[in-house]
Amino acid sequence: MMTVPTLTGQQPAAARRPGLAAQLLRRKPIGQMVSETENGQGGPKLVRSFGVLQLTMISVGATLGTGILVILGESVPLAGPAIWISFAIAGLAALLSAVSYAEMAGLVPVAGSSYSYTYATMGEGMAWICGWCLVLEYAVSVAAVAVGAGQYVNESLAVFGQVLPDSISQPPGDGGIMNIPAMVIVVLATILLVRGARESAWINTAIVVVKVGILLFFCVVAFTAFNAGNFEPLLPMGAAGVSAAASTVFFSYIGFDAASTAGEEARNPKRDLPRAIMLSMLIVTTIYVLVAVAAIGARPWGWFDGTEAALVKILEETTGQPWIALVFAVGAVLAIASIVLTVLYGQTRILLSMSRDGLIPRIFGRVSSRTGTPVAGTLIVGIAVALTAGLVPLGALADATSIGTLFAFALVNVAVIYLRRNRPELKRTFRVPLFPLTPILGALMCAFLMANLGADTWVVFGIWMLVGLAAYFGYGRRHSRVAALSHEEYRELSGRETSTPSTTEPTKADLS
Repeated sequence: MMTVPTLTGQQPAAARRPGLAAQLLRRKPIGQMVSETENGQGGPKLVRSFGVLQLTMISVGATLGTGILVILGESVPLAGPAIWISFAIAGLAALLSAVSYAEMAGLVPVAGSSYSYTYATMGEGMAWICGWCLVLEYAVSVAAVAVGAGQYVNESLAVFGQVLPDSISQPPGDGGIMNIPAMVIVVLATILLVRGARESAWINTAIVVVKVGILLFFCVVAFTAFNAGNFEPLLPMGAAGVSAAASTVFFSYIGFDAASTAGEEARNPKRDLPRAIMLSMLIVTTIYVLVAVAAIGARPWGWFDGTEAALVKILEETTGQPWIALVFAVGAVLAIASIVLTVLYGQTRILLSMSRDGLIPRIFGRVSSRTGTPVAGTLIVGIAVALTAGLVPLGALADATSIGTLFAFALVNVAVIYLRRNRPELKRTFRVPLFPLTPILGALMCAFLMANLGADTWVVFGIWMLVGLAAYFGYGRRHSRVAALSHEEYRELSGRETSTPSTTEPTKADLS
């Protein structure tokens, strides 16, 4: 009986390594991904402790509040009173991608999210690009959200006649030296994640309940000051302004992506991940649109330009009661903390998967036998994100996050189409409706929103991609575990999944 080859940690010999074109096209077999998940690659495994409730709360916690609590003041001037339409457009784009994520999450129930999905369908080259985009998406979005914490800390202190000086509450580009509140929130989230994923999930669930409560409370208060005239004209900046705002706030919808990174810590991932993804999208989109309508109804759109912590100010001006603003501001800080916690969690799991494949250093994939978490990787990511949050302005972070998110989402839509065409026999616990129209529209919507981002954002994205290519050729290509397999071993692993030629590695003749 033939022994099944595995992806070991040994470095590939130069003689065994495939050519560049063949290596970039090598796909990681789905069965091998699942096998590594169950066996832990000879070391400690992640602990399966999440049910559908915890997975949904991870998704909602990573999503709900970002666009409303942090960047509302920056997005309303772009779209005017139609900002709620921008949230709806971004939500539709996210939903089209979310159903693709739901199918892939049930099919490939492992850590790594869209990076793992891309590796299984489009090969190592596109997987690296996707993973590198996810690093941008997650790390920068954590920093972007944490930056907004300083605004709400100041609103809390203002009730007592105090305020943090700009020198310690603003980054250098905004007149300060370092955003200390943002850094503190990231550090606290990092410590919590190091202690254990299960404990972090329960704390996140409690905070999400508080977050939903304060946003619904805001809606009740804001609707008492509702003025329909604030919605006229609906499109002062035209359709282009609505599209630009939709592109900016799209990063508010990455929560379901964070949930899909928990594939190895879910008790029943094939069943619960698709449910959690779809349920969280429904909750988040409904609340975003409701809060946006309430906010515009309470104040004319021009009022939002340059206004920090806009929702707190609306509550304070509407009620005239500082204690109400204090309660909301404290709740907002907790809400931001839950976003930082869950998105930082997703980042560490993406890096764990990439490390497991040998594309980044092994330290990111080491799981502690005591806590069942990647302690070293979490600490490294936490320190890097804390420094970014303390030193980089919010606007630049939000746009950079959006472009990385959109690119990764587009790849997942393509992955669904690929597997439906080439692996129709695989058992799917969730199927994208209206296939192939839905994933095609999802990919096109992502491309449309990317096109609406500014030139500066594209320059940053291009530079990030160049750095990623240098990292791949400098480290990833030489340490790839899939590339370490001989041609015969790779064909055997692929052949055990299917005997069709479409799933085997291309020959030199095919590539020439």
